[in-house]
Amino acid sequence: MSYDAAANRITEVTIRVCRGQDSAADVTAAANLRGGTRPPFLVLTLTTADGTAGTSFGFATLNPRAAGEAMVPIKQFFLGRDAYERERAALEFRRFDRSWTLSPSYSYGPFDNALWDIIGKKSGVSVSRLLGRWRDRVPVYVSSMFHAEGTAAYVEEARAVQAAGYHGYKLHPPGVLAQDLELYAAVRDAVGPTFTLMADPVGAYGYEDAMIVGRELERLRYRWLEEPVHDVDWHSQQRLREKLDIPILGTETSPWGHRGTSAAIAHGHVDAVRTDVSWRGGVTEVMKVGSLADAFGMRCELHSCIYHALELINLQCASAMTNCTYLELLYPLQDYDFGLRAGLRITDGHAAVPDLPGLGIDYDWDFIDDATVAVL
Repeated sequence: MSYDAAANRITEVTIRVCRGQDSAADVTAAANLRGGTRPPFLVLTLTTADGTAGTSFGFATLNPRAAGEAMVPIKQFFLGRDAYERERAALEFRRFDRSWTLSPSYSYGPFDNALWDIIGKKSGVSVSRLLGRWRDRVPVYVSSMFHAEGTAAYVEEARAVQAAGYHGYKLHPPGVLAQDLELYAAVRDAVGPTFTLMADPVGAYGYEDAMIVGRELERLRYRWLEEPVHDVDWHSQQRLREKLDIPILGTETSPWGHRGTSAAIAHGHVDAVRTDVSWRGGVTEVMKVGSLADAFGMRCELHSCIYHALELINLQCASAMTNCTYLELLYPLQDYDFGLRAGLRITDGHAAVPDLPGLGIDYDWDFIDDATVAVL
């Protein structure tokens, strides 16, 4: 059978801008990331000439309309393209975007995800299988939001996470040295010496404070220290990596996928890298970052995509990455599981990998339609 190029042309691109529970809330307050509410979201759908549709959620920031509008030039870029020509699209998009558009780093990924959804559906197999699936379930750890209630809230949450059977708990601390040191020790005391803990201060420290924290986390037997200094303070991060024994993780916000990660690896800025299908260029770039890290003997730990509709895509990738340990989910899970008729299936702290054609996601279109405030 010859290749039917006409049937695989993208003829329609729809970007839905969808409200969250507090879409009109003050963005300064929302940026504190306390959790407890449903965030706004985007839904992108590409449709080919033969009617095959691929869909992906997208990151909506704190201004969902602006995030959606930022994707409109990419919509125009993809119209008329062959859904199977992902590499051609990625190569030509680099020039297109650099010339004038300069899209946010989270804008391209949903398009790539949707292409994989189309290809999987047309092939009749899951994206996991197309990528070379090697496992059917992936261990899950969960991450806190930033708790204004202080240490007691983290301790209570860590105990609940441990009791639920998850494989680890990552703290997003206040970012104030004295408070954080107290917090790290209190949570370790609460869960005992063997439960896996990680720390992610989201770039809150300078070099000196990060050194103090790193030494304390080593004493407390934390698994890793993630983004201890600002994302692009590579000099400090490299010094930390050289002097500390605890693994230093980074690159979750590095632009341009594997190209944006290569320098961090080559110059010794990190012990392990981070990537995801939302902020880092979609399935294609996640797998390239994973392979790049693997070539250097590094772990590639997937970064939470916030929405479970995107975590399911991360999960497809994790199933085919031999150097990825976990799937990360934000806690509590029910804040982010919306827009799905069938969500993540987690048993004994492991997420089962869907094996339906494409991305295998069953969207709740009634919910999405009700949340939609604009179609671009």
